[in-house]
Amino acid sequence: MFTSIGSDADRSAGTPATECWDFVTPRRILFGPDRLAEAGSVAATLGAEAWLVVGGRSIAADGRLGTLEAALDTAGLAVRVVARSNGEPTVDDVAAGLAGLPTAGRQRAVIVALGGGSTLDLAKAIAALATNTIGDDPEAAVLDHLEGVGRCLPIDRPPLPLVAIPTTAGTGAEATRNAVISCPRRRFKKSIRSPLMVPSAAIVDPALTATCDHATTAASGLDCITQLVESFICRFRRPWPRALVLEALPRALAALPRALAVPVDADARIAMSHAALVSGVALTNAGLGMAHGVAAALGIECGTSHGVACALMLPIALHVNRPAVGPDLAALERAVDPAASNRDDDAADAFIARVAALCDVAGTPRRLRDVGLSAARVGWLAANSGGASMRGNPVTLTEPELRAVLDAAW
Repeated sequence: MFTSIGSDADRSAGTPATECWDFVTPRRILFGPDRLAEAGSVAATLGAEAWLVVGGRSIAADGRLGTLEAALDTAGLAVRVVARSNGEPTVDDVAAGLAGLPTAGRQRAVIVALGGGSTLDLAKAIAALATNTIGDDPEAAVLDHLEGVGRCLPIDRPPLPLVAIPTTAGTGAEATRNAVISCPRRRFKKSIRSPLMVPSAAIVDPALTATCDHATTAASGLDCITQLVESFICRFRRPWPRALVLEALPRALAALPRALAVPVDADARIAMSHAALVSGVALTNAGLGMAHGVAAALGIECGTSHGVACALMLPIALHVNRPAVGPDLAALERAVDPAASNRDDDAADAFIARVAALCDVAGTPRRLRDVGLSAARVGWLAANSGGASMRGNPVTLTEPELRAVLDAAW
């Protein structure tokens, strides 16, 4: 059992001080099976040359890349691959992508990204820095635009237009305003962030996720669910994202076990793709919390994939934040189960238990030691878990308080 931490003042911190807010989303969203075929007509409204950023070899091997290229060719766009993703993007990956961009034709180019969240983040970073880089050093350009790393330069010029096409149902990167970039050499994972970085268009075709294996479906699905929950309870929560979460989360909680079953449940894949898209919209227009704040540092220390780290941390974060957001957790439980208790304490406990049970069904790790964290490095993890996500956590945690939580989770 994890101890609740935080002052009474912290426990009211989730209520926004003002109802002033913005709402940012892709200008166009196409959702549904077989929408990949429409990528050409969408991209043609944004440019005359399609510069592709694509995921791993399976995308080419199973025909998804060929379908995309054919759609773009039919629409009359010149097509070239400018970058390939090999996992969560690094500073070196983004710098190499920038260095490899054609020097001519940028005013006619639209970037089209096909792949998981890592591929979409790589594409967003390349699209943004292609128009915001000054000088001839791509690596310096990346570092200088990352939060808390270099000169913290803003993205103040519109990026190249981007069509984002996810092949996993998890990160919601097709609707977010940031790109998460890591640097193993310097041991950080940070974001390039701007409202201008939200993709111009998102094509969410659930059929593209059908080739995901069990581990990918589990990790990406629980990342999506973590984003929905944290955006609902975070201290920067907003009414429109919360309304979207109340619609999408119950469907996701019911669909994920079916998406993990064999044979593939097509309706469950549709529900998870919908939830992932909503999670991206929600986090972009609200915020996140402790689970994501720790997940980034855990990825740097142990190489843990983002989805697995979020799945591990979500039940822990819910216990820690329960004193601050018990009524909100109760509201989520009642959205899932209309027959849930009318006592907030009981309904909140039921929701936390529901999430923990889902993690068990998915088979994701439940302890920090299970992902290779040594007891001697718990202090490092606490010291390096921060950033924008942690600032959104309903309960403010000092480093010693977070260390105590993580020690209990080891």
